[in-house]
Amino acid sequence: MSSRAKLYFQKWRWYERNSRPLRRARIRLHMLRAEAFIRFPIQGNVLEALDDGRLTIGAGTLLEPGCWITIADSGRVEIGEGCFLNMGTMIAAQDRVTIGDHTMFANWCFVSDAAHRYDDPELPVTWQGFTSKGPTTIGSNCWFGTNCVVNTGVTVGDRCVIGANSVVTRDIPPGTVAAGAPAKVVREIHFAAAADSR
Repeated sequence: MSSRAKLYFQKWRWYERNSRPLRRARIRLHMLRAEAFIRFPIQGNVLEALDDGRLTIGAGTLLEPGCWITIADSGRVEIGEGCFLNMGTMIAAQDRVTIGDHTMFANWCFVSDAAHRYDDPELPVTWQGFTSKGPTTIGSNCWFGTNCVVNTGVTVGDRCVIGANSVVTRDIPPGTVAAGAPAKVVREIHFAAAADSR
């Protein structure tokens, strides 16, 4: 086998690694131990991150088909209990992404603590690596509409709602609804239980 063919085969095996039955079984075992759920296919270096503790997933959390979790060797992703990551949700961590309990992502959301560099005119964009403004933190009991993007260094407080197609580029305070690109607070949430107790 030529060196080019060998390299191609190695890359193919890496790209398709999570479709191999033994690796799927190992991922399922991790999820069973965590009392969490996964529906294949899953993308990214999920098994490696579960094996060495860079990815933790809370009890009752569900990852729907097509979720993609990719974590750098020095990175960490923590997903709390009872979360719901709908189809196509992607989480990418260079350093740290934290998601609280009972947070829900609709289809095709993207959360990251880093962004691709593009400022070196001598290198292809795919070779330039990443830049980060710090960890990305999402609180508990949040709901993200379809196609939301949460950028590097952002904190979204507890009990927030982020409207569909929003791009979160700055911190969002707890208990608010935000929408837009960039996302801005639209209003505070009126909590029925608090109002009824008066």
